[in-house]
Amino acid sequence: VQLQASGGGLVQAGGSLRLSCAASGRTFSSSVMGWFRQAPGKERGFVAAISWSGGSTYYLDSVKGRFTVSRDNAKNTVYLQMNSLKPEDTAVYYCAADAGDYSGSYYYIGRYEYWGQGTLVTVSS
Repeated sequence: VQLQASGGGLVQAGGSLRLSCAASGRTFSSSVMGWFRQAPGKERGFVAAISWSGGSTYYLDSVKGRFTVSRDNAKNTVYLQMNSLKPEDTAVYYCAADAGDYSGSYYYIGRYEYWGQGTLVTVSS
């Protein structure tokens, strides 16, 4: 089972990036998929999540209106479109998936069993 995140890079403030997370080894069509980020010296924290159907999405307050999470179950891929990026968005971004059988909070890091390797997003001012 592998989650492969990509799409990170260096961008100026106000710019956009689209992160992708491709899953392999099993299907994640029944899993909640999440994005987390970890800035230097800080703990990994929730950014966004999407239900298995894509019908429900959840966001960190500070990214609402700027970030959009989506998924394509046929491609076993989840995306994070990031617009109006700010220097404080600089972090390593991780995608994650649960096992499909957890009914608790989407924000809770402990629900996610599978993790990608992370992709670095750097936003310059």
